[in-house]
Order: sequence, then C-alpha cells, then structure tokens
Amino acid sequence: MKLIGLSGSLIGSKTPVGVDTVLQFVKNNHPEIEVELIDLRDYKEIEFCDGRQLEDYNEHTQSVIQKMMDADFYVIGTPIYQSSLTGVLKNVFDLLPVQSIYNKVMGFLATGGTYQHYLVVENQLKPIAGFFRSYVAPSYVYLNSDHFDAENNIKDTEALSRLEKLAEELVFMQTQLKASSR
Repeated sequence: MKLIGLSGSLIGSKTPVGVDTVLQFVKNNHPEIEVELIDLRDYKEIEFCDGRQLEDYNEHTQSVIQKMMDADFYVIGTPIYQSSLTGVLKNVFDLLPVQSIYNKVMGFLATGGTYQHYLVVENQLKPIAGFFRSYVAPSYVYLNSDHFDAENNIKDTEALSRLEKLAEELVFMQTQLKASSR
C-alpha cells in the first residue's frame, strides 16, 4: 500500500512539516506501508486545469497527478488563506480524474494563524472528498502557529498525539477497506 502526503502550498513550511509528521508516524508504526511526501513547493510549474488530457500538461503537472492516481490513500494538508484552502491545492483536485480517487481514504490537516480557520476542513475539504466519493478519516488536525517552535518543528505534545491518531485512523481505514474488497 502507498500513502501519499500532499502539502498543498507553494510557500511556507508548517504545512509540509505537519503532513510529513503523519507520514513518519505511519512509516515508524507500519513499515510495510510505502509513504511519499508531495510538497507542492517542489512543483512550482504545475499548470492550471483547463480541460486538456493529462499527457498534454507539463512534467510537473503530470508527475503530481500520476502520483496521486497511483496512491492507495492520502493525507492532505493545506494552509488556510483568506478562510479557504489554497488555490494550488484546489487546482490539483480539479486536475484529478474523479474515478482516480474514488473509494480511497483521505485524511486532512490544515495550518493557520488563528483557531477559527479549523472549520475550513469541515466546510471545504470534506465536501471535496465527498464529491470524489472518497472515505474521510473521522479525525482531522488543525495546527496553529502556537503548536510550532521558532524552527517550525511541532512542539505541542497534544498536537503530535492528534497527528499520530490521524495516522493510525488512515492506516486502519485503508487496511479494512482493502480487506473487504478481496
């Protein structure tokens, strides 16, 4: 099984740290699961969705979308800008063929400057997953600036506990889904 962690921003480091922390919990507790971080900061030339076939987009776009399609399940992170997910993350969702993530498990985390932005997961990310008919892990994690130290490492033990719980939920749900489809 392969878990993709998608950090949906072209700037900043808190979101990829959060996503990678979930991946590391999975890697440490379930070494049989392959994990990969897609940090969109490494794919700055991803193109806007305009209806072309995937093979007509540039290499960055094709690479991200192909990795997403090939994965078995996901943890998706976004910083919250203007009370919403990032445009680049929305663009990735727009580029994905609906059937490519149908019946796959997703978990979410968001980062932001205030505690009020946690509702973006409920009001925007979960409905997107519903459109794709994906299964959503019941827990999600919202990380505020207070959860990080000066070097952008997660210092808050309760936040780390929630990230580990999300990792375990993702693995449990994916394992059960895989077992039931045999």
